[in-house]
Amino acid sequence: MTSAAQLLMREKFETCLSVIRQASLQILPLLTIKAAEGKDPQWFFQQLEQARLALGSWMAVAKRLNLSDAEISHFTLLLRHLQQLVPEYESGQEVSHNQLIAALRFVSYLELVRAKQPLLGYSTEIENNDNGQQQKAMRQMRALELMFKGLVDKSYASQSQLVHKLKTQFGADCVRRWLKNGERGDILSGMRFSELALMVVDKKEYANHYAGLFQHASQLSLLIDQRKTLQTFLDDVREIRNDLVQQQTLTSVQLALLDGYYQESSAAIQRAFDDGRTKVNPAALLAADDGQLQSWLAQAQKKYQATGRDTEEVRDTIERPDLRNTKRKPDSSETLKMLMWCAAGVAVIGAAIFGMYSLSDITDKPAVAKSVPAKNTVLDSLPETESAREKLANIGIAWEEGNLRSAIERGDTTVVRLFMLSGMNWKVYYTESALAGDYRDALNTLLQYRSQMDEDNPCRRMVRTLSQAMNDGQSLTALRKQFLKTFCSAPETIKRQKEELNRAKLRLDAQLQRKPAQLDTDEKRAVDIQKAIYDAMR
Repeated sequence: MTSAAQLLMREKFETCLSVIRQASLQILPLLTIKAAEGKDPQWFFQQLEQARLALGSWMAVAKRLNLSDAEISHFTLLLRHLQQLVPEYESGQEVSHNQLIAALRFVSYLELVRAKQPLLGYSTEIENNDNGQQQKAMRQMRALELMFKGLVDKSYASQSQLVHKLKTQFGADCVRRWLKNGERGDILSGMRFSELALMVVDKKEYANHYAGLFQHASQLSLLIDQRKTLQTFLDDVREIRNDLVQQQTLTSVQLALLDGYYQESSAAIQRAFDDGRTKVNPAALLAADDGQLQSWLAQAQKKYQATGRDTEEVRDTIERPDLRNTKRKPDSSETLKMLMWCAAGVAVIGAAIFGMYSLSDITDKPAVAKSVPAKNTVLDSLPETESAREKLANIGIAWEEGNLRSAIERGDTTVVRLFMLSGMNWKVYYTESALAGDYRDALNTLLQYRSQMDEDNPCRRMVRTLSQAMNDGQSLTALRKQFLKTFCSAPETIKRQKEELNRAKLRLDAQLQRKPAQLDTDEKRAVDIQKAIYDAMR
C-alpha cells in the first residue's frame, strides 16, 4: 500500500516534470531548436546538446539565455544529474527522495534562467504558497542554523579554545569581525551562514568531529560522498536564507527544497541525540515560539545590515591565511616573467621586421609568397603578447577556479589550456563529468599539466565515482585508465584497491555458498568492476 508521504512526493515530482516540459518548450526555440511537445529530462538534455552543436559552443547557448559561463555549466550539470537519476519515468511509479530533490534543484535553477532571460515566462509553482508555509520555512532555517552552531560549539571544550582554533584557521581579522558582530561570549553568532557551514563541511573538521554522526544514516546520499552532499545542500540553503532574511517571499520550489534539506540534514543528528551521541536536539530547536523566531530573525537582519548579503559559496576546505598569502606570491612573479617574455617577443618581432625590410631593399626581385587562408578564432585574433590570463579576461572569463571547473565539465579545451598556461591549479574531481562525456582533448590537456593537480588524496573519491559509473553501465575508457594510472599508482593505493577486490570476491563466494545454484549478478559485477580498476592502476 502506498503511503501518504510517497503520494505527496510523487505528486511534487510529477509537477516538477511538468514544469520542466513547459520550460523546455520556451527555452529550445531561443536556441534554434523546434519542438512540438516537451518530454522527459533526458530528452531535454539531448536537445540542449543539439543546440550546442548547432550554435558552436556552450558559450553561445549561454549568450542566448543571458547566462554566464559558470551559470550555463551549472544549469547543464543539474539537468545531467537529474536525467541520470531519472532516465525514464512513467506516471504512478515510485519516487525516491533523491529523485525529488534533483528535480527541485533543477526547477529552482529554471527560476534563475527565467529571471535572466525576459523572453521566458513559464510558471515554476509546484504547490500552494501561503503564510503558514513561510513561517514553517523560517522555523526550519532557524533550526538548521542553530543545529550546526550547536554541533560546532560542542566540538570544543571551551569558547577560548574555539577562538584560538578559528584564529589558526581563518586569521585574526576574521575573528575580530565575528567578535564584533556576534553576541558576547558567542563567536559563532557573528559568522555568516556560509562560514558556519564551512566549519562543518571542511574535510578535516568533518572527519574529526561530524562524520560519525552521519556515516550510518541513509540520508545525504544524493551524491556519492555524504560530506559533499551536505556541502551542496548547505550552499543552496545559504541562497534561500539570503532571500528569507531580506523578507522576500520564498517560492514554492524554495519552500520544498528547504523542507527536503532540513529533513536530510537533521534526521541523522536527531537519531544521534536520541542515542545519546550528541546533545544537539533538532526537534527542540524546531519547536520555537513566535518570540524566539522573531528574535532570531531580528539578529539575522542586524547581521545582514552590518555585513551585507552572504555571497560566499560554502567551500570544500578552510584555507589558512598563510596558505592564501603563499598562493598570491607566485602570481606576481609569474606576471613579471610573463612581462619579460612579452618584451623579449616584441624585440624578436622588431628585429625580424627590420631584417625583412633590409632584405627587400637589397633584393631586386621580391619573392612571391603563397597566401594561405587562416581560420581565425576569437582567441587567435588577440595579440600574441597577451598573457593567458589577459586572453581569458578578453573573452569574458574571470580567473576563478569555478570557471576552470565549468570549462572542464563542458570540454572546452581552449579555455582549459589558457587556465593551465596561467598557472591555475586543478583537482581530479573536476573531471568527473568530462570523463563521463569522454572529452578527450580537454582531459589530455589536464594530463599535460598534471603537476598543477593539487587535490589531496584524490584516489578514494575517483575509485568510488568510477565504480558507481561502471555499475550504472558506463565503460572504463582509455582516459579513465590513464587517470587511474597517473594519480592512483602509489603502492599503498594499489594495495588498498587489491584489498577492495578481495572483499568483493569474498562477498561473491559467500553468496555462492548460500545459494550455489544462483549466481548473484550484482556481486559478480562488483568483482569485475574492482578487478578492472585494479588492473588499470598497476
